Amino acid sequence: MVRLVRAQRWYVRFPRAVPVAIFLMVSAITALSVYAIEQVEAQRAEAQDRQMALQATTAVERLASANVAYLKAGAALLAMRQKVTRQSFREFAQQIDNDEALRSGAGIGWATFVAAGDIPALERAMRAEGDRDFTVHPAPVGPQALVITYAEPRTGRGRAGIGFDAMSDPVRRVAIERAMRTGRPAATGTVILRIGAGNVERTGFNIYAPVHETQSGARRLTGMVARGFYAQDFLDAALGPEQLHDYGVAIYDAQGPDRTPLAMLGPQAPPARRLVRQVVIADHPMTIALSPPPGNALSSLSLLTLLFGMMVAALLLVVARLLTQQAAEDRKALAWFEEQASIRNSLTRELNHRVKNTLANVLSIVALTRRRTDNIDDFVAGLIGRVRALSATHDLLTRSEWGTTPIRDVVGAELAPYVQGTERAVMMRGPDVELAPNDALSLGLAIHELATNASKYGALSVPGGCVEIGWEMITDKLARIVWSESGGPPVPTSRRSGFGTELIEKIVAHELRNPVDLRFDGEGVCCTLIVPVRPPAMFQLRECGEGS
Repeated sequence: MVRLVRAQRWYVRFPRAVPVAIFLMVSAITALSVYAIEQVEAQRAEAQDRQMALQATTAVERLASANVAYLKAGAALLAMRQKVTRQSFREFAQQIDNDEALRSGAGIGWATFVAAGDIPALERAMRAEGDRDFTVHPAPVGPQALVITYAEPRTGRGRAGIGFDAMSDPVRRVAIERAMRTGRPAATGTVILRIGAGNVERTGFNIYAPVHETQSGARRLTGMVARGFYAQDFLDAALGPEQLHDYGVAIYDAQGPDRTPLAMLGPQAPPARRLVRQVVIADHPMTIALSPPPGNALSSLSLLTLLFGMMVAALLLVVARLLTQQAAEDRKALAWFEEQASIRNSLTRELNHRVKNTLANVLSIVALTRRRTDNIDDFVAGLIGRVRALSATHDLLTRSEWGTTPIRDVVGAELAPYVQGTERAVMMRGPDVELAPNDALSLGLAIHELATNASKYGALSVPGGCVEIGWEMITDKLARIVWSESGGPPVPTSRRSGFGTELIEKIVAHELRNPVDLRFDGEGVCCTLIVPVRPPAMFQLRECGEGS
């Protein structure tokens, strides 16, 4: 087939390329713009997160510093007294509770240093003052104990700590010893604080402020002001929900054995997204973890930019498509006319080829029939039957649009005239196998000759006769078809070879490209044909000069 190739402009050859290219270009510009906006938004959010982390750290440090300052002031006030009494300590505690900024703590207590041997005397003295249940607990493990003798408030949260030896707890002892060394208030790590008579446990920390008295120019440590802080209350007082603005915050003991938070506020982000800052509360390091709120997939400005960019890209796509469509349609119409002309020429050549093949088969049948008969009636009858056989197979091929045709349909079409309204039986069995057009024509011609012979001399000529046709795949490209007759007249041992035998053994075998095994046994005729099975393929037009 000859095709005309003409020089074309690139936008004519590819009518969709221009609109798509413009759409992709505008989309890329939009994507870059959105990316730039998101980068700026990310930097702004990061700066805001750092600012919020600074505010949270400052708020915690400010609250801690205020409490430390009051504890230092209280320690200095108590140091000026010759003896700390219940009344003097209560006045000091009330001053702290009156300050709204300092109401984040639990109870506040006065702890006295006492030697282990003097504990019974301390217990008697405290009971004599009116605290009948005063008992030092747990039993001291060292030579000295730091026992909480007074606590405010006397009920509820403060009552639970009276009589407790703070030195018995390793975490508290570390802070107490640091306060003794430095002379400054010292905070503990994570401790468990008990609330009220029910001893409800809550996580928190203590701050111990040492109290020294001066005698004869020498300073002596007499006790400590101790205050407990519930971690959650402390964090609530430092950072209320109105200050967080959808942020989350958690406080950790930086020297703690695990990473369990002492307290949390707001939603917590995954560890990778948190901002971690260090704070120092009374010489003890703490960690503040700020959790930024989850951000949107795209900011409002990015969404507007994306929407506007996509609208512009779509509009330019439509305009460019309309501009190139007319030229593309004209070229497509011209190509279609050229293609139709080429197909028409090819179909003419194909039809001519098939007609010549069919006429060649008819001429071969006519020539062989003429040599095998001397009677004009027999000649005409044989010729008509064989041409009808070709016509029946041609009808099958026409219905399949000259594609593949099942073996069952070919055999059934050729045997149909011989079994209608008779007592003769025809059995067909085999899988679904489809043949190419030329192979189906050859098989139909062979089945016609075998059926004609059986109707005249074999199993189809008498009542009770049976013809069995079976087929199977012997390879993926070859099928074996077996024709066998039974129940018919005995086959003579000596007989003259007829036209049907010659047509099957020569013409059919040549067309099928495989030998045919035709036997005239005493019980009936048996014929075995090997037929090629070609896979279905698209209809291909023959080039000029092709022959087959």
